[in-house]
Amino acid sequence: MTGVPEGEGGSVTLDMLKQIMAQFAKERDWERFHSPRNLLLALVGEVGELSEIFQWKGEVPKGLPDWKEEEKVHLGEELSDVLLYLVRLSDMCGVDLGKAALRKVELNAIKYPAAKVCKEMKEDSEIPAAPINNGSGIEGD
Repeated sequence: MTGVPEGEGGSVTLDMLKQIMAQFAKERDWERFHSPRNLLLALVGEVGELSEIFQWKGEVPKGLPDWKEEEKVHLGEELSDVLLYLVRLSDMCGVDLGKAALRKVELNAIKYPAAKVCKEMKEDSEIPAAPINNGSGIEGD
């Protein structure tokens, strides 16, 4: 693909992806199809394809140690499709995705302060005493 830096060791930025996707669409005359609605529907379709990969696997441990290399490659492709459509959608909507994401993290930090959340999670993880059941089928009876 034209404009894709190959073999560069640097980080990939959202801005870089935005520019590459804009050029990619322009070279193919796809800009006319890239309305926010169309991009959102394409994004949802890609999320569905990503979901299919995990659909029947149950819980999957971090790092996917039991996955074959080709499964991980396929996963990377589907994750990339989701990311690229999201970047393109944000561009077409005039939203700076990086700034919006950082703002959202800040809002979540206010909404869910670490000290409070950790305390609540600790309290929720404590096992309550078992209810009394005298055999009547009604707990506490």
